[in-house]
This record gives sequence, structure tokens and C-alpha cells, in this order.
Amino acid sequence: MNPSILIGRVLLLAGVVFLLAAPSLLSLRGLQLSTEFLTLLVLALMWNLLAGYADIVTVGQHAFVGIGAYAFFGFLVFAEMNPYLSVLLAGLVALVLAAPIMAIIFRLRAGYLAVGSWVVAETLMLLAGKLPTFGGGSGKSMPVATVKQFGGSAIERYVNIYWLALALAVVALLATWYLIRTRVGVGLTAMRDSEEGAGAIGVNLHRTRILCFLWTAPFLGIAGAIITSQKLRVAPPASFSIIDWTVYVIFIVVIGGIGSFEGPIIGTIVFFFLRETLADLGVWHLIILGAVSITVVLIEPKGIWGILRRFLPGDLIPLGHRPKSRPQPKSAE
Repeated sequence: MNPSILIGRVLLLAGVVFLLAAPSLLSLRGLQLSTEFLTLLVLALMWNLLAGYADIVTVGQHAFVGIGAYAFFGFLVFAEMNPYLSVLLAGLVALVLAAPIMAIIFRLRAGYLAVGSWVVAETLMLLAGKLPTFGGGSGKSMPVATVKQFGGSAIERYVNIYWLALALAVVALLATWYLIRTRVGVGLTAMRDSEEGAGAIGVNLHRTRILCFLWTAPFLGIAGAIITSQKLRVAPPASFSIIDWTVYVIFIVVIGGIGSFEGPIIGTIVFFFLRETLADLGVWHLIILGAVSITVVLIEPKGIWGILRRFLPGDLIPLGHRPKSRPQPKSAE
């Protein structure tokens, strides 16, 4: 194995070990940041699958985060269901609502699809603001008794929510990795490289896009539920935040490397480093983030992973299949 590939995989393994040990090592603030990191990683992974592979460039991903947030709040607070069951049901609601949303926006293509997805998300946000049971436009906080279902103390609650976020990230990474390695994934890779070429060799573009769109919805809904369990309230501008759940996610994927499995991981790490480093600069940190993204794209359109890939002989996370070697027939003597 190439030494650079080995070093990269050792760093990935070290990161996994750190995440597993995080509840024993980090403070409350550290656990909160780690939970945010994992949920944003899931959002970035899903947007990368849509835009980087299936060519569904949506700017309305925050719609499903908000749907998951409100569904989770309703099941937990009003239906008084088990909190962990409520998290799963939030993902199911997002999946169910993905079908009619898909029927609307898939009539559009390219920039029209992006604008259409944004309009749908903003419409859902306005509808959420008309729900008096959920506090209308100002939102609603969780009752204390409901909050304590995640843990009697603050540290216990943060740890339990962190484990939820880690479990979601692991399932999202493994499931998406497996998807890309299947026959569908071969078609997605072909679509990423050349949509016309993929169609010419028999890839069903429409069916593959439908699968990817429905694939991402429950992960986004569950992420919205976990975000709500951490913030302890729902509110239309926060739960359906285009800045937090779509714009930052696009930034992460673009600078990390769109159309690659390593890109969202690298981009999330870089984003959190920049966010925490530039937090005291106010609005300037947004300007710097924009400048960084433009600089990276000008140097390498495939992001930081594209730059690193120039010096690496292979992927850190293998996605392709190696053909099995067949025994050569013995020559007749």
C-alpha cells in the first residue's frame, strides 16, 4: 500500500476512535460542537449524493430538515411518544413528503430545479409559521418534562443526543458507501462523469434520480430531529434555515470536493475549523468563507480532495470494484 494512502487511512481511523471516545473526553461545549459536526456531515453527504452524483442541484435541502424537526416535535411533545421512536418517525415523515415534493420539482431541470426546490422549502417554512399549536411564527420550546426524557442532567442529555448523531452519521456513511458500490452506484458514477454518456450506455437517469432523492429524505429528516433535540425548540426561521442547512452545506461540499466520498468529510472539518477560528469577526467570517470557496474552486474545481488526489494514487475510502483475476489456461505442451 502506498505510504500516503496508509497515512490518510490511519488519520481517518484516529478520527473514528476520537469520536467513539468523545463523551469521555469532551466538555458540554465540545459535545455540542461534535454533535453539530456529525449532523452537518450527514447533510453534506446527502447533498453531495444529489448534486455531485445524480446532478440534482437543489438549494431547498433545508425543507426536509424542517419537516423532520416539526414532525419530531409533534410526535414527542403532543403525541407523547418515546423520544427515540419520534426521531425515527421524523425520518419516515420526511420520506413520505418527499414523494409529492419530488413530483413538483422534478418537472424542472438545472437552475429552474434549484429555484423550485428553494421555493418549496420557503413555502413550507411559511406554512409552519401558520401552525398555532407549534407556536406560529415565533416557535415553541419543549416542556421540561419532555426534555428530561433524553436524560435527567445536562451532561447525560448531551451524551445521549451525541450518540444519536454519531449513529446517524455512521449509518449514513456506510449506507451511502454501499449504495455507490452497487450497480446503482456504478450508474451514479457514470452520471457524475458524463450524463449523456451514462444515458447512452443504458443508465436509467430518471429512475436513478428518484432513488437518490428518496434516499436522502429520511436522513435529512432524522438530522432535523436531532438538531431539534439539541436546540430544544422549533421555530420556522431556525428549523427551515437556508443558511445553516443549505448554504453552509453547499460550501462544505464545494470546498471539500463535490462528487467524491472524501469531500464532505474534508469540507466539514475545514468548515468547523474556519467557523470556530473566525467566530469573533462577525459578518467578516461569511466574507472570508466566500473568498476561501472561490479560491479553492479556482485552483481545483473538485475542491481540496481534488488537490490532494493529484498526489495520491488512489482513494482513501475505496468505492470501486477490482475485477477478480481469472486463472490462465495452461498451454498445451
